[in-house]
Amino acid sequence: MTRADELRAHLAAVRDRIARAATDAGRAANEVALTVVTKYFPASDVRLLAGLGVTDVGENRHQEAEAKAAECADLDLRWHFIGGLQSNKAAAVARYADVVESVDRVALVPRLARGAADAGRVVDVLLQVSLDPPGRDHRAGADPASLAALADEVARTPELRLRGLMAVAPLDDDPALAFARLAGIRADFLARHPDATVLSAGMSGDLEAAVTVGATHVRIGSAVLGTRPTVQ
Repeated sequence: MTRADELRAHLAAVRDRIARAATDAGRAANEVALTVVTKYFPASDVRLLAGLGVTDVGENRHQEAEAKAAECADLDLRWHFIGGLQSNKAAAVARYADVVESVDRVALVPRLARGAADAGRVVDVLLQVSLDPPGRDHRAGADPASLAALADEVARTPELRLRGLMAVAPLDDDPALAFARLAGIRADFLARHPDATVLSAGMSGDLEAAVTVGATHVRIGSAVLGTRPTVQ
């Protein structure tokens, strides 16, 4: 089996999971978009994925993402930056990423705006919200209590477009419970920003739970690409 055949089979299986999860939730399969996370995989895989109909590609690390986006600049792809974002890298990320999904603090906003302005583009932004239970330290994502102020800051920044929320279920928590918390957070968020309807949630192991609560995008890596190569 060639690498293209392998990716085709994996994509079909993932798309079937998405369709079944959507049907079970009373939703249409086309309400849930697929972002394939190519972290640590080569640009050659990105090219194969594009040939198989993938339009959205996610990356976690700035240096790898920047190089891969440049190498695949001839492809019609939307690049999502989904990893933890360092303040000193934010402007550079905004120069190539079409969507930045991991905005979790106000300090990132002017830096992203500067990078977007330098590139003459408007960058879509998702706010990453923490799903850690109350009383636990927030390891990744904004505290839900700070979300309103962060959203307002992005919304008033012309170089950025507030599109919605992103979240990751904590490793030591039941994804269904975590995403149930997310549904409540999202309802409050949409009351203030009704046009910011994107919800990026769900990965290879928990996409069904995310689709159940209304995820519009799922971020899938290993279920499509296989076991990640050793970190270099």
